[in-house]
Amino acid sequence: MKIGVISDTHGSLLYFEKALQALGSVDLIIHGGDVLYHGPRNPLPPGYAPKDLAEKINSLSNLIFVRGNCDADVDQMMIRHPLQSPYVVMQLGNRKILAVHGYTREKQQYLQMAKDFQADLLICGHTHVKELVRDENLIILNPGSTALPKDGTHSAAIIDDHVVKLINIDSCEVLQELSLAE
Repeated sequence: MKIGVISDTHGSLLYFEKALQALGSVDLIIHGGDVLYHGPRNPLPPGYAPKDLAEKINSLSNLIFVRGNCDADVDQMMIRHPLQSPYVVMQLGNRKILAVHGYTREKQQYLQMAKDFQADLLICGHTHVKELVRDENLIILNPGSTALPKDGTHSAAIIDDHVVKLINIDSCEVLQELSLAE
């Protein structure tokens, strides 16, 4: 199973479509939150078109979302997929994944939560900064932000059977990869 991971699209149809292109054919997309609204602390991202982004999202059937701090009830009115869960635990093949946006607790609490769920992978968003590290048997992945990166690179991630890859969605360059086996 090939899984795409994106986060913090903040209403940018332009960067959502770039992310889809960079991810290629995937079986599932996990979105780490902050889907339509840019938030009062953020600038408008390039390609800001939240209504059009909602329509694009609604045309896809293979998405799972967690609620971010900029996601509101009105976003759920626009998006057909469930958007209101603060976290999602899923079993995909032989991998257990915990996905959170990451703004209601300290990072250490999310790490403990993932370990309590016996997750293999913790997916976070919120910081707009990419991260791909291993903590004992747990892989921690923040795909960064597709629309408003704070580390300078618009990014997403791919999880396949053996590896997790962080990808620059402008160039499709693999920025970092980490083996799932260990």
